[in-house]
Amino acid sequence: MSVPQVVIVGRPNVGKSSLLNWLARKRISVVEPTAGVTRDRVTYLMHEGGRYFELVDTGGIGLVDSDDLSDDIERQIGTAIDEATLILFVVDVSSGLVALDREVSSRLRRIAKPVLLVVNKCDSPKQEHEIGDFYGLADAPLVCTSVLAERHRDRLLGAIVKSLPPAEAIEDSAGAKFAAEPELKLAVVGRRNVGKSTFINALAQSERMIVSEIPGTTRDSVDVRFELDGKSLVAIDTPGVRKKKSLANDIEFYGLTRALRSIRRADLVLMFFDATQTISMVDKQLVGEIAERYKPCIFVVNKWDLGHEALMTTEKWSNYLIESFGSMRYVPVAFITAKEEVNVKKLVNLAQSIAKQDRTRVSTARLNEVLQAIIERNHPPLRGGRQAKIFFATQIATSPPTIVVKCNDPRLVDKGWQRYLVGSLHEALPFPEVPIKVYYRSRGRADADDGAGSDADEVVAQ
Repeated sequence: MSVPQVVIVGRPNVGKSSLLNWLARKRISVVEPTAGVTRDRVTYLMHEGGRYFELVDTGGIGLVDSDDLSDDIERQIGTAIDEATLILFVVDVSSGLVALDREVSSRLRRIAKPVLLVVNKCDSPKQEHEIGDFYGLADAPLVCTSVLAERHRDRLLGAIVKSLPPAEAIEDSAGAKFAAEPELKLAVVGRRNVGKSTFINALAQSERMIVSEIPGTTRDSVDVRFELDGKSLVAIDTPGVRKKKSLANDIEFYGLTRALRSIRRADLVLMFFDATQTISMVDKQLVGEIAERYKPCIFVVNKWDLGHEALMTTEKWSNYLIESFGSMRYVPVAFITAKEEVNVKKLVNLAQSIAKQDRTRVSTARLNEVLQAIIERNHPPLRGGRQAKIFFATQIATSPPTIVVKCNDPRLVDKGWQRYLVGSLHEALPFPEVPIKVYYRSRGRADADDGAGSDADEVVAQ
C-alpha cells in the first residue's frame, strides 16, 4: 500500500493552491489571481492525526489555457483523480454556484472515490449561511473554510483523516519512508525549454510533468520523488528562467524566485543547457547563483542527439563551458538526450558520486601533508615587501568542504596564490569536482573548530 493521495480538484480560481499551502503551512503552490497558474500536479506530504497522506494540487477543471495546454492539464488532473484515495472538491462561496461547478460534480459522481466538499472563502460566519446551493453537488460531508480568515483548518484536517480508509500496518512504514529525508535532492535548473521536465519524466518513468514546446510551461517548483537502485531521491523541477527585465508577470517572477530557492535547498544542482543553443546571460545568472551558494553541480548538455547531428563534439562543448565559466572548470559535464532516456541513469549515478565527494572529510594530517607539498612547489609571493607564511590547515566542515588555513597575516596571501592553492587542493584531495571554501586566519585567532569566526579574511574557493 502506498501513501494515501488526497487530491484537490475544482474549477479555476476557487482557491485550490491557497488551500494546499494553508494546510501545509508552507508556500508550495504558486498562488496568483490569474486562472490557470497551476498546471502540473504539485504535492506535499502531511502527517496528521497519526496518518500519513499526500496532498495533491491540480489545475482548474474546465480551464481554457492561454498557451493551448488544456489537454495536457486535463490529462494531469485525470491521472491525479485516478490515483486518488480521497478527493477534496473545492467550490467558492463568494462567487456562488456556477455551471462549471455542476460539471465538476457530474464528473466526480461517475467515479467511485470518496469525496469531501470544501466550500472555500467563507471568511465570516455570515457567509456560512449562503452555502445552501452547494449541498446538492455531492453526496458527501461538507466543510466550510477560509484561508484568508484562518477558519476551520483543523476541522478540514479532521474530516480528511476521518474520510481516509482504515490504516494498514504497511502505511506507517510506507509513510515514514516517504517522509524520511531522501538520500539526495537534485535541483534541475536552466532557462526555458532546455528539457528539464522531459528529464524529470524520464526519472519518474511517468508523465509527471507537462512537456511542451511552449516556453514557460512549468510554473511551480515541483518535487518528484523517485527510486534508483533501492535509493530514494528527489528531483526538483524548476520553472525555466529568463532575463529579469523580460519577466512578463508575477507568475514568471515567482517562478524565478522558486528556481533560485530550489538551488539553495538542493544537495546538488543539475544545470541544463540546450546542445543546439549558445550560452546566454540567463545561464550565467544561474551558474553565478550556484557558485555563490557553493553548491556541487553538473553541467548537463541536453538534446545531444541534435547537437551530434550538427557535428558538435563533446570536446568542443566542454571547452565552450570552460571558456564561459572559467572559475568552475572543476564541474563535470554530462551529455544526455532526455527524450530518449539516453545517459539519464548514468547522470544520476554521477550525481550520487559528486554528492559523496561533497560530504567527504580528510584528516588534518593528510591535509597538511598536501599543503606542505603545495607550498614547496610554489611559495606565496611577497606582498608589500612582506612574505605570507602558511602554518597549517584543517577541514572544519563538509557540504561544501570547508578549510581554515592559519597564516601570519591573511592580507598577505595573494589572490593568484589563493587560486593556485584551490586548484592544487582539487587535484590532491578526494573532492576534485566540488567547490571548496577556504578561510585564511592569523594563527593567534580562536581555534578553527569554532566555525571560521566573523573577523576572518574569507576566500571562497571553487
